[in-house]
Order: sequence, then structure tokens, then C-alpha cells
Amino acid sequence: YCELFDRILDRGVYSEKDASRVIQQVLEAVSYLHQNGIVHRDLKPENILYYSQDEESKIMISDFGLSKMAENGIMSTACGTPGYVAPEVLAQKPYSKAVDCWSIGVITYILLCGYPPFYEESETRLFSKIMKAQYEFDSPFWDDISESAKDFIRNMMQKSPSMRYSTDQALRHPWIIGKTARSQDIYYSVSVQIQKNFAKTKWKQAINAAVAINHMKKLQQANSEVTLRKVSVPDITVIDVSSPTKSRKRLDADKQEPKKGDVNGNISETHQMSLPASHVDLKSPFHPLKASQSQAAGHHAPTMAEQVKHVYHSEPANLNGYVSGIPSCCESGLVDGNKGLTGDAIFLF
Repeated sequence: YCELFDRILDRGVYSEKDASRVIQQVLEAVSYLHQNGIVHRDLKPENILYYSQDEESKIMISDFGLSKMAENGIMSTACGTPGYVAPEVLAQKPYSKAVDCWSIGVITYILLCGYPPFYEESETRLFSKIMKAQYEFDSPFWDDISESAKDFIRNMMQKSPSMRYSTDQALRHPWIIGKTARSQDIYYSVSVQIQKNFAKTKWKQAINAAVAINHMKKLQQANSEVTLRKVSVPDITVIDVSSPTKSRKRLDADKQEPKKGDVNGNISETHQMSLPASHVDLKSPFHPLKASQSQAAGHHAPTMAEQVKHVYHSEPANLNGYVSGIPSCCESGLVDGNKGLTGDAIFLF
């Protein structure tokens, strides 16, 4: 499998027509889901994969960890990825499968410029912009993009769900059916922005691996230090009391060896080592390690990718699989439970 952004960056040439073909397949797959009462609820570029490296490879939708069987068509659980979630979800209103169409609109926007329509350092400001559907087609990034593409995005990202395109309406739009999508190469501007804003998949994996290795080394080093700091149990040798002149084994390397008694049994200048009555009398060397481990495990500086990809409150997943992008004659529009990925969600409240 190949991730969407990786495929775009590897192409070297990229146009509106390429983006249109990708979105067409995503719409066909999501339309199939909606026809079967399934709402994905977490559509984003990271969850769109190419089945193979072939030029004509079909599109796969992955990660059904937040998907829902909408029996009555209405849901209320606030979930998804903030940059792609629909306004009605953030407003904590009941919502429908139209939330997937909003997410497809956001994905289309990104595929044509390389950056998200909504981005703020503060989640509060980010959510405010999303709920107002406040975004722009910034110059110069959108100067060479067709008005038809912009019209498609506007219809997919309508603030009101009732005014928003459904998957069936979107599939009939001129930009999707290939009549108005431009063939002009926009690879350079899009690839630069993708690498700046989204090139995190491979780098994130490498960074996380390095952090994990470094963390394990620190734990190993800390455990080694504790082992060295442990109080040694005195090595006591049983001696024959009838032979007081026999040599005793040294009790502790740091203690001076007691002098031998004289023939009258008197002991002079003897340094006695008093052992603690119980183990709890020892000053435990493990407290600093415990605190160190807790801090190391609990305070992880989030990467930029993690800041962008917060996922909040989810329900248990009830699906597992990929949905293929071209649902024709049961060839590629089906849920493949044997090859599926199970998505995970992070509860924030």
C-alpha cells in the first residue's frame, strides 16, 4: 500500500485532473458506505491509500475506528480529527452522514494547494473558524486553480448540512466527471506545501522510533545505576568460636576490618557494623528511579504531527476493513474484513 501524499510527492507531475480522479474514487467508496448505512466519521488524507504502486491503482479507505452504523441516520457523539470535522459536530448538534462530505471537501482543498483550509495554533480559534466555515482561496496558491474546483469545494464545505452536497450530487459535478478539471501542472507549489505541512508519516515514524530507543537506553542506564547503588548484603562467614584467632572475612569493603582479640578475649579498637533490624530501615534507593520513570513516561513533548492529529472522544469501533474506491460489480467497493485496519482513538474527555 502507498499513502496518498507519498504517491503525490513521488509522481513529479501533478494536476487538477489527478486530484479529481482521487476524489472521484473517494466519493464512490463513501457513497457505497452511505448506501449501507455506514458513516466513516474520520476521513482525512492519512486514511486514503493506494492499493499498489501501479499507475492505475485503485484507492482504498482505511481506519474505521470511529465509523458508525447510523440506523436512524442521526448521530450525536463528537468525534473525528479537528481539522476535518464538520461544524455541526463541533457545535454538539445531532449530525448525519453529511459530515463525511464535509471532510471530503477539506481533503479536496488540501489536494489542490497542499495546506489545510483551517489551521490555528489554538484549538479554540481553530474550532471557531470551522464552525463559521471561515476559509479562503489564498493567492498565489489558488491563482491557477479552476473556478469549477473552487465551486466543488464550496458545495462540499457548506456550513449547513442541508445545503451541503451529498456523495451522489458530488459525483455529478463537472469537476469530478472530468469536464472542467485543468491539466496544468501544479506539482511544485502543492508538493512544497505538502512537505511543509504534512510530510510527517515517515519522519514521524523515524522520530518516534528514535525517541523510543533513547527512552529505553535511559531506563536501562537508570536500572544499572540502581543496581550499583543497592546496599550489599554482608557476606558473613561462620567461624569456629573455639579459635578466636582465625581470620574473619571482611564484612564490607567500606568498613575497617575488626582487630583480632588477644589471648584473654579482650578486643581493642573494634569497629562494629550494626545491621538494620529490617529491610525498611534501609534508605531505599528506588524512589529517585520511580520518579524518573514516571516523568519520562508521562511528559512526552508532542510533535507537530501529534498536535494536528488530535482525536477526541470516540465510541467503540464496530467495523474493520478497507473500502475500495471503485465499487463495480462487487470488485472493489466492498469491506474486506481479512485485510482491514482497526483504528484507534484517544479519549480527551
